[in-house]
Amino acid sequence: MRNERLCGIIESILFVYGEAIAIETLADALGHAPKAVQDALEDLEQALQAAHRGLSIKRFANMVQLVSKADYATYVERVLQPVQRQSLSQSALETLVIVAYRQPVTRQEVEAIRGVKCDYSLQSLAQKGLIVDVGRKETLGRPILYATTDQFLSHFGIESLDDLPTLPADFPGEEGVQLKMELDKHEKTAVAGGDAESIVD
Repeated sequence: MRNERLCGIIESILFVYGEAIAIETLADALGHAPKAVQDALEDLEQALQAAHRGLSIKRFANMVQLVSKADYATYVERVLQPVQRQSLSQSALETLVIVAYRQPVTRQEVEAIRGVKCDYSLQSLAQKGLIVDVGRKETLGRPILYATTDQFLSHFGIESLDDLPTLPADFPGEEGVQLKMELDKHEKTAVAGGDAESIVD
């Protein structure tokens, strides 16, 4: 291990912080170069794997999080079941699916696909940090454009948008229902390695 003390410090921070955190933020807080923090994270990952411990490092874009291993999810769920965070509502998840695959996308475009008003769902998703305003579309009225965030990746337990299920050719037709179910499965799996925060519409 190249820097055992730095590994221990990072492990402590990730354990207490609980959420995904940017590697650059860790580097700034610790006064180390991002490369040194990256090396320490790699060493920590190897140590956690080699020792068959219950935790692992999960990466989401340029962020990292200390989570429970998927192999032990069943046991974790037995304890967390009474306080487990709730899943997104159906309307919120349907809206989020469209944003994830069509981003950047406007409210009007989301509503055209869903066929219903989406003001509240978009506002709720933004408040939860799953989507964010990324600018304005250069068209009549210059509507807001929405895109997903790193917290979206963390919430669903995926490392990048490339890990999303394949977009059906007839989306959002009948295959869109299956797609939503796959994302819902991602969300429930990620719960075991996350916290007990309530995330509902």
